[in-house]
Amino acid sequence: MEIRRLLVDENTPFFNTEGMKYKEFNSKFNQIRNYATIIAFEAPASFRMKNLLEQQISEIIKNAVVHGNKQDPEKLVKVWWSYNEQKKMAKLIVEDEGVGFEELGKWNKFHEKRSKCFYDNNFEEMLNYISYRSETSGPDDGGNALFAAVEFWNGGMIYNSKKNKVVCLKYYTDSDFIDN
Repeated sequence: MEIRRLLVDENTPFFNTEGMKYKEFNSKFNQIRNYATIIAFEAPASFRMKNLLEQQISEIIKNAVVHGNKQDPEKLVKVWWSYNEQKKMAKLIVEDEGVGFEELGKWNKFHEKRSKCFYDNNFEEMLNYISYRSETSGPDDGGNALFAAVEFWNGGMIYNSKKNKVVCLKYYTDSDFIDN
């Protein structure tokens, strides 16, 4: 059983932005979907997977706006992206101006326990791991979007040491393109 985790590696070569598109966005919650659409629209049609790519980009940007920049419209979200059809790879880098994902280690431990319950078919115990809540969680927070993101970004989600910048990698396989 392989459990994907959020990683921290300041020196990963995946933070290299050479040749990537770049855009800055204000931290306006009501514009998140528009920002994601701009980025996803440039992907090859086969990468969009029935809008799943757009939805995942939206969730990563939303985390930066809501959790990183606390919806302060004066703070920026910086986004780099690229799509490589030959390598069948999408790469997204999102950076906010916040303090960073301070609970990343706790989230990984929670996710590991949650995943183990799922793989062991221990659904009774899994009820203890339905949603991740921290002291800073809002009423609508539960970590469910991040659980989905870890699975979608199958090449990994790697944070810088401050944990306010993440690179997300998606490698597509032939089975991703069935029924597209």
